[in-house]
Amino acid sequence: MRTSWWLWTLVAVCTGDQFRDEAERIMRGTPVIDGHNDLPWRLLTMFNNQLQSERANLTSLANTHTNIPKLRAGFVGGQFWSAYTPCDTQNKDAVKRTLEQIDIIQRMCQMYPETFACVTNSAGARRPQPALLTGIRQAFREGRVASLVGVEGGHSIDSSLGVLRTLYRLGMRYLTLTHSCNTPWADNWLVDTGEDKAESQGLSRFGQSVVKEMNRLGVIIDLAHVSVATMKAALRLSVAPVIFSHSSAYSLCQHRRNVPDDVLRLVNQTGGLVMVNFYNDYVSCRQEATLSQVADHLDHIKKVAGAGAVGFGGDFDGVSRLPVGLEDVSKYPDLVAELLRRRWTEEEVRGALANNLLRVFEAVEQVSDHTQSPEEEPIPAGQLQASCRTMYGYSEAPSLHRQPGALLASLTTILLGLGLL
Repeated sequence: MRTSWWLWTLVAVCTGDQFRDEAERIMRGTPVIDGHNDLPWRLLTMFNNQLQSERANLTSLANTHTNIPKLRAGFVGGQFWSAYTPCDTQNKDAVKRTLEQIDIIQRMCQMYPETFACVTNSAGARRPQPALLTGIRQAFREGRVASLVGVEGGHSIDSSLGVLRTLYRLGMRYLTLTHSCNTPWADNWLVDTGEDKAESQGLSRFGQSVVKEMNRLGVIIDLAHVSVATMKAALRLSVAPVIFSHSSAYSLCQHRRNVPDDVLRLVNQTGGLVMVNFYNDYVSCRQEATLSQVADHLDHIKKVAGAGAVGFGGDFDGVSRLPVGLEDVSKYPDLVAELLRRRWTEEEVRGALANNLLRVFEAVEQVSDHTQSPEEEPIPAGQLQASCRTMYGYSEAPSLHRQPGALLASLTTILLGLGLL
């Protein structure tokens, strides 16, 4: 019996090594593209965006889930870096803060060109106007991390289609429609918990214009953080596939940040993608979780939405608790080994690693049409909080460019107040 026990232990160890070796082989050809990483936010909070600080060196950066050696060990070949600014910047300095976060991402590419390749139009700066996929695949061949900008939270556009277009020109390739707060035009996930009140019943008329303009530009619609009504409204309206950049399966963990099965079926019908979040609270609905439980979420999404709907959105450096076995970005091969152990085919694994997202990118680019007239109608002034903003362009705005009748009425009011009429 003792010999038999040792024999089975040896077989298990050898089999484990076999799956890990197979994972690395696959990932050398198809590295992972992760949907969401908050390292830029950590660089703000730790160093106030001073990247030249010795402590901010990304080769030796400590106390983070992400640095250059960890990215290489994890076979990370593409990364959506989050340009995130919290909800308390809404109606204040959200646009400024977002621009600063995009600047940090671009400076990472400038300071570490051997590691990061910022992909804004598809092959970066080397070739004019090719498809975005070309730039990502070129970065793969060069052994660099294709670096893309995801703007996390619709409040970052300050209810402005002009700001949306400007962020696109600066490299934004997905926009999360809300963070953990409503925008004046879209409802967030806290509506489903009762902590926020529904204001747009999903998407307002202006919110629909935002979705249409994103389709026209070629910006991926990200539904992480939104309410179920917003999910369904965007899935019905968008003519391009959408993503959930860092969400998991609601059936396995009933947290409202996760995606319910009826929405997963809509994702299947529309060719979208759910990139599984690793935050313990969304994986197990507890403070502790394991790598195996993350794989359960991947299995469930594959079962309900199809193998083409699965991706990875770890949320590294944006969460406080991670599963045992997925403590930082270096651990991706261990998760892939677990999927192989569960008899995922090589094609399914390559899809989850990168090919599913590349397919979504291709579909989004095919739908985009910059020759089409842009959306122009502004959000109604009454839907904006005006305490910290000017209202130029709206008829009720305080301005020297009022109509003569309005100026006369104002002058009459002033003179009456002074007792001169």
